[in-house]
Amino acid sequence: MTTLYIVLGIIVVIVLWAIFAYNRFVTFMNRAKEAWADIDVQLKRRYDLIPNLVNTVQGYAAHEKKTLAQVTEMRAKAMQAGGLNEKGRAENMLTDALKSLFAVAESYPDLKANANFLELQRELSDTENKIQAARRFYNGNVRDLNTALESFPQNIIGNTFHFGKQEFFELGEGENAAKEPVKVTF
Repeated sequence: MTTLYIVLGIIVVIVLWAIFAYNRFVTFMNRAKEAWADIDVQLKRRYDLIPNLVNTVQGYAAHEKKTLAQVTEMRAKAMQAGGLNEKGRAENMLTDALKSLFAVAESYPDLKANANFLELQRELSDTENKIQAARRFYNGNVRDLNTALESFPQNIIGNTFHFGKQEFFELGEGENAAKEPVKVTF
C-alpha cells in the first residue's frame, strides 16, 4: 500500500510540474506577443511621422527629391516587411534614409529653425528611443522563452506542445550598428 502512495505521489508531482511548465510557456509566448505589439505600435508611430517630416523638408529643399523619394520608398518597404529578419533589414534601410534626410536638412538654416520641423524631429527622436526600449523588452522575453525551450526537462513540455523558438528583433548589421542611434539633432 505504501508503494502505491509513493507511485501516486510521484505521478501527481509530475502532472503538476507539467501543468506548471505548460503554463509558463504560455506566459512566455504571450509576453513575447505583447512585446512585439509594443514594437509594432512604435514603428507605426514612426511611419506616421515620416510623411509629415518629408512634407516639411520638401517645402525648403525642393531640389532634394532623390533623398525625399528614398525616405518614402524605405518607409513603404519597412511597412510591408514580413519576418523579423526582413523587418530588421527594412528598418535599417529606413534609418539610413532618415540620416540622409537630416543631413540634407543641415544645409537649410531656415528649415532647422522651422517649428514644425523641430517638433517632428523631437517626436521622431522620442519614437526612436521608444522603439529601442520596446526592442529590448521583446528580446528579453524571447530570450526567456528560448532558454526555457532549450532547458531540460522543460524542453520536453515545450516540444510536446509545439512551442517554437522565436527570433530576436535585431536592428543593424552586427553589434556596433545597433548601438548607433539615429541622429536627429542639429
